[in-house]
Amino acid sequence: MLLLRQRGRLTADALARELEVSTRTVLRDIEALSAAGVPVYAERGRHGGFSLLPGFRTELTGLNHNEALALLAAGSGAGDQLFGLGTALASAMRKVVDALPQSHQIAASNAAQRFLVDPETDLLSRRLSRDDIPDATLSIVRGGVLAGHKLRIHYASRGQSPRWCTVDPIGLVTVRDKGYLLATESGTDRTMRISRIRTAHELPEPADRPDQVDLERIWAQRCAQFLSEGHIPVQVRVNPARRDHLLDMAEAVRTEEPEPDGWLRLELTFQDLWHAEWALWQLGTDAEALAPFDLRTSLRTRAQTVADRYRDPA
Repeated sequence: MLLLRQRGRLTADALARELEVSTRTVLRDIEALSAAGVPVYAERGRHGGFSLLPGFRTELTGLNHNEALALLAAGSGAGDQLFGLGTALASAMRKVVDALPQSHQIAASNAAQRFLVDPETDLLSRRLSRDDIPDATLSIVRGGVLAGHKLRIHYASRGQSPRWCTVDPIGLVTVRDKGYLLATESGTDRTMRISRIRTAHELPEPADRPDQVDLERIWAQRCAQFLSEGHIPVQVRVNPARRDHLLDMAEAVRTEEPEPDGWLRLELTFQDLWHAEWALWQLGTDAEALAPFDLRTSLRTRAQTVADRYRDPA
């Protein structure tokens, strides 16, 4: 109904593509709308399709112009990353536009075109990585989280073979287009990358979890635990122009402060010494490792080896 209001006449095929359903479903829904009193009618011929009588609208109240604009701007990002709710987001955006007074609809739609949230590449034309998560898997995980049921998951941790486990889901978190399931397994905290879930089944048993949850606090605790286990802290000086490049390669940033010469001093976390050496080598003279000493030694040895190889043969 909202599509017909906002776009005018549309064919059954066009509606089916937009709503990701079959043409038969569209025809059935058109009949249901008509039976419910919505003035929808069909026009035959080459340029035919379904239309609503001019002037017909439904009213959604309590939404002002800036609130609608905020939702439209949020919807301009990667909706398919919002826990698998991309289709629902598109539907919500249509309702937002339809909720505005007629005089504000065009203004809000034009204004939303001026906002771009999380494009596929950054300013340096580097393609941003996004998790590829099957909708079916994400739907099952999301259902278990909301219903409070245990989940049976086939999960592949990094560098390990996939295994089956039963977890009690706590909540879902999305960070930089990467999704995580916060859960417990036999009372042990688990933070699971959703893209590494091969298969998921929602079980009928209720999850062992509290009724109320502070997800932000739990996420902060999980982050602190992650940084303290199996990672090394590294102190670095870096040219501000290469800061983002360095951060893309690091696991996390602990501290950051400016230096008198305009460079930045950071304490970063890397997987191991080799990871830190590889990342800093990419930046050449635009970065300097300050600690640990072993990292400075390995970088000096590598640089000396390269210098010896390219020494003038004369």
